[in-house]
Amino acid sequence: MKFLSTVLVVLSVFLGACQSADTYEKLDNGISISLSGKDQAVRKIKLEVVTNKIIRVSVSPTDSFPSQKSLMLEEKSWAPVSWTIEESKDQVTLKTKQLHASVSLSTGAIVFTDTTGQVILQEKNAGGKAFTSKIIEDEKLYGIQQVFESPDDEAFYGLGQHQNGEMNYKGLDVELSQSNIVAVVPFLYSTKNYGLLWDNYSITKFGDARDFQPLNTLHLFSKTDIEGGLSTDFYVGDSIVNSQLQNQIEYEFLETVSVENFPKKVAQRGKVVWEGSFSSTTPGSHKFLLYASGYFKLWIDGNLIMDKWRQGWNPWSNKFNVDIKNGERHAIKIEWIPDGGAYISLKHLDPLQREDQNRLTLSSEAAKQIDYYFIKGDNADDVIHGYRQLTGKASLIPKWALGFWQSRERYKTQKELLDVVKTFRKERIPLDNIVLDWNYWEEDKWGSHRFDASRFPDPAGMVKELHSELNAHIMISVWPKFYPGNENFNEMDKAGFLFARNLEKKRIDWIAQGYHNTFYNPFKENAQKLFWNQIDRNLNKLNIDGWWLDATEPDMHSNLSIEERKLNMSPTGIGPGALYFNAYSLVNSKAVYEGQRESNPEKRVFILTRSAYAGQQRYGSVTWSGDIVSRWSDFKDQISSGVNFSLSGIPFWTMDIGGFATEKRYSSLSTESQDEWRELNVRWFQFGVFCPIFRVHGQFPFREIYNVAPKGHEVYNTMLYYNKLRYKLMPYIYTLAGNANKEDYTMMRGLVMDFPSDINVRNINDQFMFGPCLLINPVTEYKARKREVYLPSTTGWYDFHTGKFYEGGKTISADAPLNQIPVFVKEGSIIPTGPEIQYTTEKPADPLTLYIFTGKDGAFELYEDDNTSYQYEKGQYSTIPFTYSEQSQTLTIGKRQGSFPGMLSERTLHFVWVKKDKPVGLGREIQPDQVVRYTGAEMIIKVIN
Repeated sequence: MKFLSTVLVVLSVFLGACQSADTYEKLDNGISISLSGKDQAVRKIKLEVVTNKIIRVSVSPTDSFPSQKSLMLEEKSWAPVSWTIEESKDQVTLKTKQLHASVSLSTGAIVFTDTTGQVILQEKNAGGKAFTSKIIEDEKLYGIQQVFESPDDEAFYGLGQHQNGEMNYKGLDVELSQSNIVAVVPFLYSTKNYGLLWDNYSITKFGDARDFQPLNTLHLFSKTDIEGGLSTDFYVGDSIVNSQLQNQIEYEFLETVSVENFPKKVAQRGKVVWEGSFSSTTPGSHKFLLYASGYFKLWIDGNLIMDKWRQGWNPWSNKFNVDIKNGERHAIKIEWIPDGGAYISLKHLDPLQREDQNRLTLSSEAAKQIDYYFIKGDNADDVIHGYRQLTGKASLIPKWALGFWQSRERYKTQKELLDVVKTFRKERIPLDNIVLDWNYWEEDKWGSHRFDASRFPDPAGMVKELHSELNAHIMISVWPKFYPGNENFNEMDKAGFLFARNLEKKRIDWIAQGYHNTFYNPFKENAQKLFWNQIDRNLNKLNIDGWWLDATEPDMHSNLSIEERKLNMSPTGIGPGALYFNAYSLVNSKAVYEGQRESNPEKRVFILTRSAYAGQQRYGSVTWSGDIVSRWSDFKDQISSGVNFSLSGIPFWTMDIGGFATEKRYSSLSTESQDEWRELNVRWFQFGVFCPIFRVHGQFPFREIYNVAPKGHEVYNTMLYYNKLRYKLMPYIYTLAGNANKEDYTMMRGLVMDFPSDINVRNINDQFMFGPCLLINPVTEYKARKREVYLPSTTGWYDFHTGKFYEGGKTISADAPLNQIPVFVKEGSIIPTGPEIQYTTEKPADPLTLYIFTGKDGAFELYEDDNTSYQYEKGQYSTIPFTYSEQSQTLTIGKRQGSFPGMLSERTLHFVWVKKDKPVGLGREIQPDQVVRYTGAEMIIKVIN
């Protein structure tokens, strides 16, 4: 028996080894695992080592991996990485020096751990991967889902730019679908210090993967208790013209809005009121989605929970939840004034189990396989560094782009545009960039890239005057849109580079009587080249400085259903429109970036685009938050939008300061409306100063400082002061931009990045750090003259304006008079500032004034280069390190490293010491405590007591 037992043990080990050998295969850069079993949806899993901290995971429902080029990844070779494989019962583990990834050989479940075995991220038990087979445009694809466990103390950020005021996405739902005010980046940062880069271009959902359902999935009752729907009254003026019992509210897209189901007079000068109640037999937190334009208010149980406005042609989604007990009735009332639009819908979802809601779930509607990158980091910056290792470094934008931009919809003539810049120079209001928005071409020649000569008689002379006489730059709007008949359309059409469906459907746009139109297809490399060539020969030859790439979602025809939008951009030539739905902006930016770099190799590309995708930072691209509205609530939402966008790995973001679309009450400007308009603009302006790009834009009323308020008015003086403050901080700001390229730095920083141990900061959606030193706290309520500010723990804080010191780790009520917002400086900060200037390159930062906020050790390394070329890529830049020691009370100015043509060989340094017992405000003029001459050699400066 002993002999037989021994034989069985040996045989068991042998068979186990054979099974293991058959189950996985060692590759040059990782392992490939095969899963067997009739019920196994997953057939193949591949782990590939990218770096010691990055592992690619590919999962296939078939016995092979499809060939598919990644658009988001930078094309480059990776240095070899040392790694090993370790086997154990039913498991194989791939190990690098920093990261371990284990796979169950029976279920395929993956667990990522550090080298001590501490779990960083793990899939849902038994594997969280799912595939749903589907046919899209005759191509076999899959709906995919990946589910990970997530502990209660985890928080999530990133995912691009979204407009719901949300900061920490733990337990929330986010739809990643490009639209006018949404920019999608499928990259997620976790407070467990890892990132997930989801390599998929279709519509993706974070959180609950279910689609919202019609309102009649609830039990509905009218206001008189009639079962089956809500009381619905249609008004024209004050008179009810129609009453119905409606069990759905679905006026969501062009396809669902018609004269028959929605009277035109109601849309133009009426309102609709829905009223009644609802109940459900499913207890829990029910989800609702109100999608609307115009004015809309919503009450639940008599409590007003929503009061908003959006322009009629650009509705948006508003989320809310209602806790419902079994059979419990809840009153609902919606009052909607279309204000010329006709879009509103209310949808519903039953509760999701709490454990499912709190998991990390990503679901995409079209894919060939599951494909993602797991990035381990030591902190948030390290994780974002990993993202940029994969998708490319952020291009360093030209210095002028960091100055002030003036824009409006729109400057209609050459004279109008030049007169604005001349007024700025005359009134000594700093300015670097004037923006020429759409419709500078002849009315029926969209896509010609040619000026209407009757309004712009000498474009070349205009640009030359801006450059040579006014020391300003110009950005111009370039759409991917073409009208039939012009030369560029014909050229694109002949080459087969235009999407056809919009033309086939005979859709017309909103210009004059309306024109047929379509967009070009940038998914074809040769189409990208032709698009640039047309820009090059018509606009780039004029020496235009920057390109405003509008409507890059692509918004071929507004308010179409999602399904129709997918068809509108098909076929792409590389796959169905549904498969590449979110990627248009990425490849369109690539077209312009690579084109200009070939045409003008030494001129930095600058692109402003209304959409984004992972990897777009490598194309000299800045994203703005789309056609938002001039409302306080939308203003506040920009804070979390910009911060989460930055946490998505793309460092340059901006918005329309003041909001793009305006209510009619602001056009008439009664005294009351004018006061609110001015306050809204000055508060928004104060926030904009501390964003990566400082840009005013919008519809009438005009947004120039002197048009917002007259010279001498408190609002005018405040906007001028903050404008000058931006320029005073330019040495600090340009260093942040340089570090975004050189160090993969993030300029606009969620508090969780710099204060990871302080759990109080995780859900704060209206404060952020601008660089390492400045805590920014915008004021987003009308007539507010104070606001609560949480000062993060682990450090002390100085009031930016007064120098008063505060301990961290507490909430204070900060003063916020109209002429300032609360800004605080982190203890130990060193902030370099420059002289007063009218544009970024008017003169070098000499003297350079350094404010040292004592109390803790601190450091700052000044970055400088030639401001406009790509020589920085070849190492032509300089850095000067400043290091403060609290113990020795000294500031060490290190030896200057590097050089570039035009660099100052010597400069004057001014020092201002800010101490707890010597408060000094940074924003005002002050005499320096010390002055030295710096020649590039190391110097040590002793603090003056």
